[in-house]
Amino acid sequence: MKKLIFEGAGVALVTPFKGEYSEQVDYDKLDELIEFQIDNRVDCIVICATTGEAATMPDEEHLAVAEHTVKAVHGRIPVIVGTGSNDTVHAIKLSRRAEKMGADAILTVTPYYNKTTQEGLYRHFSAIAESIDIPVLLYNVPGRTNLNIDPKTYERLCSIPNINGMKECNMAQMLEIKRRCGDELNIYTGDDDQAFYTAVAGGHGVISVLANFDPGYVHDMVMSIKQGDLAKGLKMQIDCLEIVRALFCEVNPMPVKEAMNLLGMNVGKCRMPLCDVSPEHRELIRNELVKFGAIK
Repeated sequence: MKKLIFEGAGVALVTPFKGEYSEQVDYDKLDELIEFQIDNRVDCIVICATTGEAATMPDEEHLAVAEHTVKAVHGRIPVIVGTGSNDTVHAIKLSRRAEKMGADAILTVTPYYNKTTQEGLYRHFSAIAESIDIPVLLYNVPGRTNLNIDPKTYERLCSIPNINGMKECNMAQMLEIKRRCGDELNIYTGDDDQAFYTAVAGGHGVISVLANFDPGYVHDMVMSIKQGDLAKGLKMQIDCLEIVRALFCEVNPMPVKEAMNLLGMNVGKCRMPLCDVSPEHRELIRNELVKFGAIK
């Protein structure tokens, strides 16, 4: 069995911005968010990934935010740095920098736009893993990349020692991955509404959007299931379904940033082309925050 990077709730942390066009990272706010997460029992921080808007961050800014986070966390919990790219050489460059700054692991997404074949995926991920020594989490999110990692490809990749696991967003194939790879890949879901199924199927947690403002809830939900209290875990999963749906009513991370701002966390706006949610969805998010108990 490959060593776990974390078990429970990993937060897909937003990047707080300031300025008219969100052109500056708000590092003071980032520090607040990191301390909030640790104080509220998050198990891992995932920085500079999809929810962190890495797609609009130039390399030096991307790496500066990641390094700032690693230093601020100071070993208290694991930090996973997003280093994905549709260019293998670029992904290797980012991954090596993440390792050098002290990241505990990297998260690397399937190539997008140019995409590739399953053989290309195997070569892409193999090259990245072989360029570093720290653990690698593969990120499979067909809804964004229009490319899926086939279970047979996972089976080939799991023989590489530092390919540690995956953030899987294609639930239809999770059991087949488990059948083929056993304990040679640690399974995490990237969907908050799939935490129950993932944990029951032998997965180890969720890389969560909801955890941005309620990490303790997500931690307790996953750990209840892992510790055998399925009834509690199932109830918690059902109880958060509507707020999770609201957090994905528009393109992530637009709704979660709206939610955090409504809660007074003041994380700023998204970078364009992401924009404000519609007034109707803003009201939906507010109403679901009230129902969930986040707004009293």
